[in-house]
Amino acid sequence: MPDAAQCASRVRSSYGDHTGSQVVRLSRTQVAQVMSTEAQLAQPTRIVAPYITQWGAEQDLTPRLVVRPGGGVGYASELPADRDDHDVLWQQVTARPGLGKPEFGKVHPWRQRRAMRELLCQVCAGPADRTRDGVLWLLRDYRGDWPSWPEGMGSVEPPICAPCVATSLRRCPALQRGAVAVRAREFPIAGVRGTLYRQGVLAPAVLGVANLPYDDPNVRWMVAAAQIRELRRCTFISAEGFLE
Repeated sequence: MPDAAQCASRVRSSYGDHTGSQVVRLSRTQVAQVMSTEAQLAQPTRIVAPYITQWGAEQDLTPRLVVRPGGGVGYASELPADRDDHDVLWQQVTARPGLGKPEFGKVHPWRQRRAMRELLCQVCAGPADRTRDGVLWLLRDYRGDWPSWPEGMGSVEPPICAPCVATSLRRCPALQRGAVAVRAREFPIAGVRGTLYRQGVLAPAVLGVANLPYDDPNVRWMVAAAQIRELRRCTFISAEGFLE
């Protein structure tokens, strides 16, 4: 079984680079309003774009980054909500789902992280499909990556519910190039994907995009944009069966 570092290096995505999206600061009232809008957009009969897709009116924010005492990055005016349960800093974006046009290929990290944390369908935000064989994932077909793929793969894509498999296969160009349905019996949260920084002369300097396990000491230098779950004890099932 691969260790956490190997898992973080084996990250695949069907929806492009997630690091350009950002997470949001919201009051309780704003959270309630956003979740109400999301619930309406997630009704199966009116899905316009996947739940995790970022919309045109959701603007990236650029708070000033600073080096924290003892090392690592933080925001100059940081709030507790800017970090996850593992004390990793997350990027920021406004939350206005349904406003503007959906930006397919760009993922809203707050919704991605919520879907990962709660095992929600990435398309409709309902509960992901689960049987005794595990939770359902719909993935691009990368079986050529290594012999036991996707065993030990780090996924930045949340799981999916059975009804939304057909919708995804019909509407997603990336999945139409080759897709597989997988059930994973184990799927621990393993790390994050985002922009890695280092100590700079006047401010933190960008090193580049990286996938890091939560126990990597360098994760304190990351501004995360997506959460990673490691898929274990995987079983292939027929994706075409969901089209019937």
